[in-house]
Amino acid sequence: MPTANLLPVRGVSDPALSAPVPTSLTADAAVNLARSLKAIADPARLRLISIIAAQTGAEVCNCDLIEPLGLGQPTVSHHLKVLVDAGILARKKRGTWADYRVVPGALDALAKRIVLR
Repeated sequence: MPTANLLPVRGVSDPALSAPVPTSLTADAAVNLARSLKAIADPARLRLISIIAAQTGAEVCNCDLIEPLGLGQPTVSHHLKVLVDAGILARKKRGTWADYRVVPGALDALAKRIVLR
């Protein structure tokens, strides 16, 4: 666990009373976090994650994701690619189709990065 920086509380000179502040993001970490957040900041992508995660560990064929979203196959494929590139989903090719699953721990890791822990 990273140690927190201590900043003085305004009007208090005792270092023991300083407020802990989480370690700030580096420039590279901020770029990576923004990329991940951008990947999930789309209603269709959030629905894809939800649908796939609801399968309790099973993989879902991209052919089964078109109708629930009400989007065309190229659009669904684009959204799936963005989520795979962001490390949220994993893809396993099966001929012309592909099966998708949520990467174990990916969403938990993203949540931890959001709160800067």
